[in-house]
This record gives sequence, C-alpha cells and structure tokens, in this order.
Amino acid sequence: MSFRLHEVSTAAPSASVSPRTDPKMPAIPPQPSSIAETGLSMGFLTDLVLKVIYFTGAITGQRLEETTKLPFLGVIDKVLEFLKLEEYVDIIGAEGGFSERSFQYIITTKGRVKVHEVLDRNQYAGPAPVPLAQYVEMVNRQQIGDMVIDQATIRKAFEHLVVSERMLDRLGPAANSARSLFLYGPPGNGKTTFAEGIANMLGGYVLIPYSVEVDGQIIKVFDPLNHEVVQQHEVGHAEPAAPFGSPLAQATPTYFPDARWLVCKRPRVMVGGELILEQLELIFDPVSKVYEAPFQMKANGGLFLIDDFGRQKCRPQDLLNRWIVPLEKKVDFLALQTGKKLQIPFDVLIVFSTNLNPRDLVDDAFLRRIRHKIEVGNPSPAEFRAIFQLVCKAKQIPYSDEGLRHLLQEHYMKVGRELRACHPRDICDQILDEAKYRNIPPSMSRELIDRACEAYFVKLG
Repeated sequence: MSFRLHEVSTAAPSASVSPRTDPKMPAIPPQPSSIAETGLSMGFLTDLVLKVIYFTGAITGQRLEETTKLPFLGVIDKVLEFLKLEEYVDIIGAEGGFSERSFQYIITTKGRVKVHEVLDRNQYAGPAPVPLAQYVEMVNRQQIGDMVIDQATIRKAFEHLVVSERMLDRLGPAANSARSLFLYGPPGNGKTTFAEGIANMLGGYVLIPYSVEVDGQIIKVFDPLNHEVVQQHEVGHAEPAAPFGSPLAQATPTYFPDARWLVCKRPRVMVGGELILEQLELIFDPVSKVYEAPFQMKANGGLFLIDDFGRQKCRPQDLLNRWIVPLEKKVDFLALQTGKKLQIPFDVLIVFSTNLNPRDLVDDAFLRRIRHKIEVGNPSPAEFRAIFQLVCKAKQIPYSDEGLRHLLQEHYMKVGRELRACHPRDICDQILDEAKYRNIPPSMSRELIDRACEAYFVKLG
C-alpha cells in the first residue's frame, strides 16, 4: 500500500543509486565527417536540404547545419554544391560574414518544380534521421536490463510513502527484471504511484534520435512529452555507459558529437483508458507522409505503463495479444505502408495496472508471460494511521488520534467501507476546504471530519 505526498518530491536522490546505476553520460557517436558516414544517401540529403530551404525561404549554411543537425563541412557543403550544380538553389548574398556558412540560399524556379516532386514523397524538413540499423544498435547498447536496483535503493525511493517491507521486497525484483509487471487491486491504493516510483529509479541516460530512416521513409522517435532531454552538466563527466564511438566525457578538443542524437533520461511513457490499438503501430500521417513511432518504441530503454488496463476502447484480449511476441522475444514487428516489416528491439519494462479482476481480463497463458504479478491491497489500520499522520504533517493539519477513531468508527466501520490509501489525502483536502469556508483553523475535529466525509463519500446502500 502506498500514498503519494504531493508536497514531497518523488524523485529518488542520486546518492541512493547503487554504483552500477550511477547516472552515466552515454557514449555519443562522433559527428559524421562525410555523406557516407551519415548512413544516408546523397539523394535523401539533397531532398531534405531542398525542403528546408523551400520552407524557410532564405537560409544560411550555418542555419542549415543547425536545422538538419549535420555538419556543414563534409556534408551540407557537398549537398549545396550538388544543388547549385543542378540549378535547384542559388546564392543571394551573405549574412554576417564572408565564409561559406554565411551564404544565403534560396530556391530557384527549377528548384520549385523539383521540390514539389520531393514533397509528394514526404514533407519532413527537420533534423536528419539516423539509419534504422544505427538505432537498433544503440538500443541494444543501452539496455535497461543492465541496471541493478538493490534494497537500499528501493527503500530510499519510497521513503516518502507508507509502504510495507513485504511490498518493497516484491517491487525490487520486479524492477530488476526489466521485463513485465502486472499490478492489480482496488482503486486508490497506489498502483500508479508504484509504477512511477519504479520509473524514478531508472537511473542513467539513453540516446534517442530525433527520427529514424528506413528505405527513404521517416519515423519520428523523439517526443518531448515522453522524453526529458538533459544537458552535459547534469550528468557530469562519468564514464560512458557503452563504448559506442568517442565518449563525450573523454572528448578531445576536435571531437564533436553527432547532434542527431539527444541525451535523455530513461523514458517513462504512461497511457491510460485513452489507448487504442492503432497507437501501438507505426502511425502514418497521410498529409506529411511521415510516421510517428508507437508508444513502445518511444519507451525503449525505459518504462511503459498501461494504466487503467481493461478500460480501453479495444477489447483487453486484443490488447494483450499485441504483446505476446514482444514479451517472449524482446522484439517487436512494425509495418510500413509499403507492407515491409521492421524488426524493432523491445527493451521495455512494461507495467499493466488495473483495478478490475485479473481473471475477467486475462487468461493463464498471458499471465504466464508476465514476469511479476503483484496485488496492491488495502492498507491495514496501522498503515492507514501512518498515512494520515504523514498527510496531516504535509498539509499542516494538527493530527488527532481521537479524530481518527471517530472517522473510522462513524464513516468506515458503521457503513462497512473499506480503507483506501488515497482517503487520508482526499479527506484532508476536504477538511481544508471546509475550514477555509468557515474561516476557522483546520483540525481533525468531529464536525470538520463529518462535513468532509459527507462531501467526499457517496452514500452506500
């Protein structure tokens, strides 16, 4: 059982992380020095640069470098040279200097005809993607399963909550499995809080590309809603997590990282009843002709929580069947509009959370594929009291054993109501509302408790 104190930070302090899970700066691949090293074809790059120039109107070589995340020397300059030779672009002057980077480029009349042909294929005009093979290799180099979460770490992560030792000893192995977890039990007892707590313990960082390229198609991966970018000073100068390219921490003055990769905290993707099956496949935008990566691909290297499982619009069986292969093989298969199948790593700690009866949702065959199953039950009276004390302290309400006895006797025992870990927080919020309305100090008086419960609970029977 658990209860989140909103006034207390839920992030696990870095000092609590064991040596093998200390935050590390991932090894960032070096900046490509030629078109060949980008892993992209000259045709793809010329199309990309042409679209960027077209949508911008007039742009310098320096701005092209910043937009595409590719170096000017050796890559952008070669692409511009080709476009000028084909008379697709022209130079109209310079901005702030006389180097080639400061030259301003515009689309020519011939270039406009060409760019419309290019836009029919796709309208993507952002950071250059990385090839699918490089993405797969990177995911495999920064696997979540390489992490270790020990007893001290998990106790530190949940120290602001009232959680039994038995529950902590079940959450620890589940987090270390880095595979799958099924949380079930009555609502309001902290299932989502447990999942978020596990997410907070996922130390270290991963590299995530803006997008991925396969057969000329673009799959957007980076999502600011689910990926938290960090700066180098936030992770210090630790040893790189994997020997891929040249480590930024050990960089020489001439080393530049590949800007197509972003250093992010391990992803924590959380969805609820709004989830539909289509969001678990490549999502094709018929206007831009660009794909959006599904949730599980965005969650690679981190946690994917499906909250309120069983309340989605699709049937639970259909949703479960979608995970059979990824859970067993640790790979996922996605399809392009062309019909081509892509094999994508499934390096995700997936958590199913439900307050419905598991037997009504899943069969034994699926449960067998879930590594850990944990029931999150109602708090005991002692735990309920401890939660109330913590909440009162956080919300500056004087705690009273007498008030709690009145609450339990009148509003739980007499009506046969079950204890829930969320009730102390909600009842205290109601007490604050009632006290503010009456212009009196908040307290656990019988009057305020009765009024709070009358406003909060629906009458039973």
